[in-house]
Amino acid sequence: MSPPPPPPGQLGGVPVVTVEAPGSDPSRVLLYFHGGAYAIGSAADAASLAADVSRRCGVRAVCVDYRLAPENPFPAAVDDAVAAYRALLDQGTPGARIALVGESAGGGLTVAVLVALRDEGLPQPSSAAVFSPWADLTVSGASATSKADVDPALTAEALRTRARDYLGRTNGTEPLASPVFADLTGLAPLLIQAGSHEILLDDAVRLAARAAADDVRVELQVWPQVPHVFQSFAVMLDEADEALQSAAAFTRAHWSAAAKAAAETMPDAARDAALPS
Repeated sequence: MSPPPPPPGQLGGVPVVTVEAPGSDPSRVLLYFHGGAYAIGSAADAASLAADVSRRCGVRAVCVDYRLAPENPFPAAVDDAVAAYRALLDQGTPGARIALVGESAGGGLTVAVLVALRDEGLPQPSSAAVFSPWADLTVSGASATSKADVDPALTAEALRTRARDYLGRTNGTEPLASPVFADLTGLAPLLIQAGSHEILLDDAVRLAARAAADDVRVELQVWPQVPHVFQSFAVMLDEADEALQSAAAFTRAHWSAAAKAAAETMPDAARDAALPS
């Protein structure tokens, strides 16, 4: 029997679920955005995968229960995600000690949040990692057709239906809805992971290309013959375990880099205390 989900809380007026393993570093946090095509899913549903990522990083994860369409169309999800991040800042956690992680629609939302933070003049997090991001709500990538026969989870028709629910009257090329069409200049380092057996493969590839063109430090990792958000199958797929280890290493590395950069401006005693052991 699965353990009960962690109790809900709030962050910036937005419902959240926090998962934390013994020995976690209390000074750092993963802000996690679940999938579900902006219409289904919840923070509680994502708690298991978020906990796996956070355990490997040695920190707590805060899963954001952003509002869902069609009752709450764009930009409700972006507004809630930014509000949760802003609340962490207001509580005294600097951006350099926050990392963002998102899966599927939550992956696209993660990048949209980075864009919104930049546009609002808020500090970027230390890094962001996205798993199988849905980053083009026009569903115009070639893999929507070319990978249809090998994707066991998604169909282009279903995604277009959910996109209409979320977008309402907003154009699908709106940058905060479809970050493949956004200017990504100035965003935090970005890790993008996808499987080759998913119709959103081109979302990942095009998002990485856009980030690279806009001078973002970006890594694209594609695992062959695995499906959408394969990272959730780490108990049975070696590829999923490898991907999560890679995401954790990426996140920890950028936390360490941010800590070292901050320490350069500190007195010697404070610098020694701030640097990770």
